[in-house]
Amino acid sequence: MSVEATTERVLRLLGLLQRRPSWTAADLAAELGVTDRSVRRDVERLRALGYPVHATAGVGGGYRLGAGTRLPPLLLDDEEAIATAVSLRMASGGTVAGAGDAALRALAKLDQVMPPRLRAEVRAVHGATDTLVGPGVQIDAELLVTLARACRDAVRVRFRYPGRDGGNRERTVEPVRMVATGRRWYLMAWDADRDGWRTFRLDRMREAVATTWRFRPREHPDPVAYVQRAVTEAPYRHLARIRVRAGPDEVRALVPPQVGRVEDDHDGWCVLVVGGADLDALAVHVARLGFEMEVLEPAALREAAARLARRLAALAG
Repeated sequence: MSVEATTERVLRLLGLLQRRPSWTAADLAAELGVTDRSVRRDVERLRALGYPVHATAGVGGGYRLGAGTRLPPLLLDDEEAIATAVSLRMASGGTVAGAGDAALRALAKLDQVMPPRLRAEVRAVHGATDTLVGPGVQIDAELLVTLARACRDAVRVRFRYPGRDGGNRERTVEPVRMVATGRRWYLMAWDADRDGWRTFRLDRMREAVATTWRFRPREHPDPVAYVQRAVTEAPYRHLARIRVRAGPDEVRALVPPQVGRVEDDHDGWCVLVVGGADLDALAVHVARLGFEMEVLEPAALREAAARLARRLAALAG
């Protein structure tokens, strides 16, 4: 068999191994149209190239592609290549600092080897798509990696964070989880200095370092619910609870999680918990939802809604 045919077969074998977690030698031989012995030789060729192909003996054994010490080349089919290229183009405008440059470098490499027909499809998708970039805050990618490792390894993190007086103070925390709201990133952690759960905005952290101090993970609230409660309630002067005649999913479709929290009620109602600095503005935003509603608290929001109703009636009259 020629060298070209052998190379093509080895590449086909690599594509099969990347397609699903494990294969028996018989299945691979049938797919490639060769003997089990040829499969074993081709597996050795892949290993020589640095691909960690693991073998399992016995009934039901076979081959699987493992994780190595370096990232080997990947084989992508047409759909995977298009999806990857489109995702990289979208990532170039993300909220993680430096990710845009890395995405563009990866896209350049992919575009260089992509067949012209696929390149044309990717550019057609990109040309027909606009990205609405919100006022998000970019986060240093190194900070994300530091916090992710600390959450995984259960080690304390030390950083400087602005206090109520405006000065940066050193904080030591036991990190649990990072939560992205779409506009900002938050860390939920146990504050060792204040002996309680806290949320921290990543864009406000300075000089963050992971220590060597391991901690035993504590029982903790649901990170997503905890962060949502913190960002929708704590920052505002007024906190309103409004009973809405609609299903929770209907209201969540109109109220982003970083703006309000929706609690299930009964009989086709739910409760919207939302904060605001000004009750008159809050009444306007709530009224725009278009549902039948009942203000549970505060009573001052009912007065703001009455003022809004009088203004609208005067405008209509």
